[in-house]
Amino acid sequence: MASFTFFTNPMSRGQIARWALHEAAADYETVLVPWDAKPQALLDANPMGKVPTLIHHGDGGDHVVSEAAAICLYLAEVSPMAALAPRDEERAAYLRWTFFAAGPVEQAVTARSLGFEPKGQQETMAGFGSFDRMVETLAGHFSQNAYVCGDRFTMADVYVGSQVDWGLMFKSLPERLEFLAYAERLRARPAYQEAKAVDADLIAQAQS
Repeated sequence: MASFTFFTNPMSRGQIARWALHEAAADYETVLVPWDAKPQALLDANPMGKVPTLIHHGDGGDHVVSEAAAICLYLAEVSPMAALAPRDEERAAYLRWTFFAAGPVEQAVTARSLGFEPKGQQETMAGFGSFDRMVETLAGHFSQNAYVCGDRFTMADVYVGSQVDWGLMFKSLPERLEFLAYAERLRARPAYQEAKAVDADLIAQAQS
């Protein structure tokens, strides 16, 4: 049995988790999940039926991890040989920007795509404040840093980088020079290319 069972759909946030699995050089088995027929094994592991969902078949039994950001951070912890977890001096940035991407970035992009723009006092109620403030904050970080934690790639870059990569691809983030340069560095990584090739092939098969 593989060390991990990976429930995913190639046209989903599962692409983030697959990239993380490849960065971690993890031994995993893929279970493809159609939108209209969730397998019972997925529902048993995650009653919401969401992908990605990961089951780690460890020495102490099976451990279920859902939510793409959590999957990324978990894989960094259980795959120490890949050196993807933060060093002590990197931990604050590692956690801060991962959760910034999972919170304000995700929320702001979703809100704008649904036609909601908080105004005035609404900005104090919205966790992301405003779309423009989110963009300026994220771009400001990458104007000073090559990666989330400075000059070194960590697993935080898989999650934060996926938000930037997808944002540029689907035009939900502006083509700021900071974002373009960051995405270019990430797209050059062998694990990124390997994982994307797997999902691209699965998408092509589904559409043929």
